[in-house]
Amino acid sequence: MKSLKEWPETERPRERLLKEGTQNLSDAQLLAIILRTGSNGKTVIDTAVELLNKFGGLKGIEEASMKELQSFKGVGKAKIAQIKASFELGRRVLSQTVEEKTFNSARIVYDYFFPKLHGLKKEVFITLLLNTKLKLIREIKIAEGILTQAVVHPREIFKDAVKESAYALVVVHNHPSGDPSPSEQDIEITKKLKKASDILEIALLDHVIIGNGRYFSMKEQKII
Repeated sequence: MKSLKEWPETERPRERLLKEGTQNLSDAQLLAIILRTGSNGKTVIDTAVELLNKFGGLKGIEEASMKELQSFKGVGKAKIAQIKASFELGRRVLSQTVEEKTFNSARIVYDYFFPKLHGLKKEVFITLLLNTKLKLIREIKIAEGILTQAVVHPREIFKDAVKESAYALVVVHNHPSGDPSPSEQDIEITKKLKKASDILEIALLDHVIIGNGRYFSMKEQKII
């Protein structure tokens, strides 16, 4: 079996990344760059593919414990440290300093919350209280578990907004299934909150549902 050094330069993951950019590489190729070397007579690409298959993709690798990763032959402590460090760097980039963020789009809300909410087994409902420049005043967890209109009531959402003299707010929750498509309950809750926001004159900018790698925006879909 040829080593990566014997492959044509255009096929080597690291050289392709430097020439073409990260976006043109597959998950296996990017993971291979992190792993650096293969094992047990296999190329690093083969090792990366097997690792992705065993844990069900990048998300599964990211969520795997140290012990689970160590059970995979050919991935020692050094490689595990490299993998975990890479995922943590990604989280930190996405969760850059809150003070720098202007929450003026659903994409920004998604980028901020995805690292925090992905992988959770329960739904979590959060409110972002914003000032006139759409900078964060405060982030508040309203509810956790099965969300209902009884749990996510306008008084719970807006009491802190009034107390903090918030100019606007964004509500966010996750779908553990990974599919951000709203349920009828999600839409009903959103419309109820919109009515309350109009009365209190505190703008409800959006309700963003966080899924696995994608989001749903009530504003973008013109539900509010």
